[in-house]
Amino acid sequence: MTELVIDRLGHRGDGVVLQPDGKSLFVPYALAGETVDVDLQGGTARLNRVVVPSPDRIEAACRHFGTCGGCMLQHVAPAPYGDFKRRLVIDALADRGLTPEVGETRLVPAQSRRRATFAGIMAGRHPFVGFNERASHRLVSLDECPVMKPDILAALPALTALTGLIAPRKGGLDLTVTLTTGGLDVSVAGIAARDVDRLRLPFIELAARFDLARLSAGGEAIVERRAATINIDGIMVTLPPGGFLQASEEAEAIMGELVTAAVPAKAKRVADLYSGVGTFALRLARHAEVLALEGEAGAVAALDRAARSMTGRHRISAERRDLARRPLIDKELEKIDAIVFDPPRAGAAEQSQWLSRSKVPTIVAVSCNPATLARDLRTLVDGGYRIDTVTPVDQFLWSSHVEVVAALRR
Repeated sequence: MTELVIDRLGHRGDGVVLQPDGKSLFVPYALAGETVDVDLQGGTARLNRVVVPSPDRIEAACRHFGTCGGCMLQHVAPAPYGDFKRRLVIDALADRGLTPEVGETRLVPAQSRRRATFAGIMAGRHPFVGFNERASHRLVSLDECPVMKPDILAALPALTALTGLIAPRKGGLDLTVTLTTGGLDVSVAGIAARDVDRLRLPFIELAARFDLARLSAGGEAIVERRAATINIDGIMVTLPPGGFLQASEEAEAIMGELVTAAVPAKAKRVADLYSGVGTFALRLARHAEVLALEGEAGAVAALDRAARSMTGRHRISAERRDLARRPLIDKELEKIDAIVFDPPRAGAAEQSQWLSRSKVPTIVAVSCNPATLARDLRTLVDGGYRIDTVTPVDQFLWSSHVEVVAALRR
């Protein structure tokens, strides 16, 4: 056993000790300034106990904290926790030579996550569903979860029965549950397409027994007892099976507020790139005509159906387009008054190059990855844009991830 003093909190939420050789030693669940007792195992450390706690330390909200790999920061008080998320953004931007003012982190409440993905495996003859332990393939059986909406946790019996029905002897399943206005929407990944037909009747029986709104596999809705709809700014949108959705309705509302506030009222034509099912497009259509571009066919179809049903808003043109391979380019950009883009974690490198050479007056960048966001913002700044505002949004509660909304002007 060894006593150490923690120098700082690292980007992944671990305590960091700077060693005499200049290397960093990471201590999970330790906070800056704490004296801790650890077991050293090669280049890693396991926390035994906190000898002198930080004033920032609080009691964790969940009995599984420290075992379940879903949360890293339940032991941090709210104010320093928000500062940690803000620092993630500041440091990522600084790595690219960018030093804009970064606003305070917009926090979401506990039990706000409306979407979660569980792992399902067979432990011998018994189905088992849970989250992975930290840095392990072992699963944690959950009795509680302060991150998710209670209805999501209540789906565990259905997921366990589903795992027992279809899980392979080796490997496992990814079981994604979304709480919709119609009820629980469950999507299964890890099942072979050839098995879907033979499982159709058991799926129907299971969905009825557990009152699931929809049960999908391989991107196909096998059972749809009620529409799997969500409300986006007053417009009902039917989700594509297994499609992307912002994890928290509260975080989505904050991001929607930031994005729409950043787009000038005088903008008549706005492009929403990587538009998904319309998180921003449906809001932007209150004041402008919207060109919504998205690579996933199911999301494009969902947004198109929703747009056709809305009244009192401007037109949304929803088109399928792989922006990594075919970005919006110079002639097309000449017609646009403002751009919003919200790419996957890999960012929008190619599209940012074209945007940097454009004359679009306003660009709003949304990202769940500060590192790739910083890269793309660097490209835009080098092209003549200035960063107006940057706001972290804590969509991923008690994790080391953060959402960011940045507005730029030319």
